Amino acid sequence: MGGVSGAVRRRLSLGAVLLAASAVFALVSPGAAQAATDSSCAGREVRTLPFRTGVVHVYKRAGYVCALTVTKAPGTQRVMSVSVQARGSRPVVDRGRYRYHAGPVTVHAGHRCVRVAGAVGDGKVSSGWFLC
Repeated sequence: MGGVSGAVRRRLSLGAVLLAASAVFALVSPGAAQAATDSSCAGREVRTLPFRTGVVHVYKRAGYVCALTVTKAPGTQRVMSVSVQARGSRPVVDRGRYRYHAGPVTVHAGHRCVRVAGAVGDGKVSSGWFLC
């Protein structure tokens, strides 16, 4: 009977360690955690920003604005970025070497204007302020 309770304690302890580690990761880098686990934005698409090497898709839902940069040449690892900025706040950016897309990145805009930018390789686009 002592071996069974010891095994249960070890499992509970391992579960608590995993839960604590995931909570620390989420607190340290919430944008990275979201970008790593999500490959699309929720809501309705409100703007599409095409450019030579890709396209930025912009979505809005319940005061949140989300953007995703998608390459026109999937499968080839390239430098890509996407950023969303609500007026009066700092931009939220995802930049790195990706095969398919950069982002998504999400900001709470409420009723504030936003601007969005995206890049794939040497091609880029910027929206200016919109959704005002």
